[in-house]
Amino acid sequence: MKGSDNMWPFFIIIGIVLITFLFVMNTYNKLIQFRNRVRDQWAQIDVQLKRRADLVPNLVETVKGYAAHERETLDAVIAARNKFQAANTPEAEMEANGELTKVLSRLMMLSEAYPDLKANQNFLKLQEDLYGIEEKIAYARQFYNDSVLTYNNKREMFPSNIIAGMFNFESKKFFEADTKDRENPTVSFN
Repeated sequence: MKGSDNMWPFFIIIGIVLITFLFVMNTYNKLIQFRNRVRDQWAQIDVQLKRRADLVPNLVETVKGYAAHERETLDAVIAARNKFQAANTPEAEMEANGELTKVLSRLMMLSEAYPDLKANQNFLKLQEDLYGIEEKIAYARQFYNDSVLTYNNKREMFPSNIIAGMFNFESKKFFEADTKDRENPTVSFN
């Protein structure tokens, strides 16, 4: 009987080690799951941002015919699109997206100054496509930010923050509107 009494500390230690291992494994897997959800949601935004960037050349060409002397606006749109396409991180894409949004708003406002452009079927179709993509970007941004919130909360809350620190889980940045984007642009979709 004395031999089995000496085994209790061994079983307690094994139990503590096993519980700790299961906790670490579960927390690590949850962090991976949330980080992958953030990546997936970013990919959804990225698809819509790229679709919007792909519309830009057609939009610029359509406007060129009606507003040839608006070269500065057209050049700014092209430059912003190129910067977006050159961006290779989510943070760089977010920044480039803000610039592209701003110049696209200026481009859309040109339709007010050019009634013929406003009546052009191609331009109206491109405006409609752009509006639809902007709606999808807004929804995708909302889901992305929800995923970032969940991930960052899990990463920062005790005791999972210990596991996150051990395995170098980095904080993710929210996709926020630039302060310039918060201003209400005058855009006509008529």
